[in-house]
Amino acid sequence: MAAPLARTAGPPATRLVPAEPSGATQLRRSQRRAAALLITPFFVLFAAVMVAPIGYALWMSLFQERSSGLGFGGTRRVFAGLANYTAALSDAGFRASFAHIALYCALYIPVMIGGSLALALLVDSALARAKRFFQLALFLPHAIPGLIASIIWIYLYTPGLSPVLDWIGAAGGSWDFYANDHVLLSMVNLSAWQWTGYNMVIFYAALQAVPREVIEAAVVDGAGGLRTALQIKIPMIASAIVMTVLFTCVGAIQIFTEPKLLNQRGAPSIDTEWSPTLFIWKAGFVQHDYGLAAAASLMLAALGVALSFVVTRTGNRWKAAV
Repeated sequence: MAAPLARTAGPPATRLVPAEPSGATQLRRSQRRAAALLITPFFVLFAAVMVAPIGYALWMSLFQERSSGLGFGGTRRVFAGLANYTAALSDAGFRASFAHIALYCALYIPVMIGGSLALALLVDSALARAKRFFQLALFLPHAIPGLIASIIWIYLYTPGLSPVLDWIGAAGGSWDFYANDHVLLSMVNLSAWQWTGYNMVIFYAALQAVPREVIEAAVVDGAGGLRTALQIKIPMIASAIVMTVLFTCVGAIQIFTEPKLLNQRGAPSIDTEWSPTLFIWKAGFVQHDYGLAAAASLMLAALGVALSFVVTRTGNRWKAAV
C-alpha cells in the first residue's frame, strides 16, 4: 500500500484587502472638520468665561496693594505670594461664614430635595389628576427672578406689612422671622420656595423613564403605593437624585441674595460676612482688596470642586448599592 503523500508547509495564503475608496476617506475628513468647527465655539467661550477669569483671579490673588509713605504717594502692587490666602484663613468672619453655610446646607438640602421628590412622586402617582396643571403651578415660583422672590418674601416677613404675621396674630400666636432663632429658617424657606418646583420637574421627568411594566409587576405582587415609590421608583431615578443633590450643594455654598437682603432689613444675626460670597463681595467692592477677594473666591471654588467629588463618589456608591 502506498504511503500517503506528506503535506509540505508553505507560506500562508495572503488575503488581499481591497483598498478603501478615496471618497470614504474624504467623507471622514470632512466629518472631522465639521465636528471641529462646531465644537470650536464652545471651547472659545469656555476659555473666555471660565479659564481666563480663573487664571486672572489666580494671578490677582498673589499680589497686594500697598501704599508708600504716609499714604500720599499712591499705591503700588507688590508680589505677596500666599499672604492673601493666609489673611483670608486667619479672618474669623471668613471662617465663621463656612460654619453658617454648613448649617444652612444641613437644613436646606434635605428640605428642598425631600420636598421636590415627594411632590414628583405625588404628581406621578396614578391617583393624581390634572398633572400638567400641577407641574406648571409648582414650577412657577422658579420662573420668578430670585431677587424679586426675595423681595416678596421680605415683604411677607416684615411686621406691619405681612398678612402672614397678621394671620398668626389673629390666631393668638407670634412669630419674628428676623429673630436669631428663626432667621435661618426664614432663609431656608425662601430658597426652598424658589427651587423646589424646579427640581420637582427634573424628578418627574426621570420618573417618566421608569418602565411602566416594572411598576405594574410590583402592584401585581402586592406592593402598595408607598412601597412602590420607596423600593422601585426612587432607586431607578438614583442618577437624577445624585445630579440634583450635586447642583444643589454647589449652588447652596454660593448663596448671596437671601442673606444680603435679610442683612439690609436688619436681621441681627446676619452680618456683612455671613456667607463666603458676602465676605468676597465686601472685600472686593467695599474694602477694594481685590487680592483678598480673589484668594477667597478661589478657596470657595476649591470647596465646590471637593464637594462635587464627595457627592459624586457617595452617589455612585449609593447607585451601585441599589
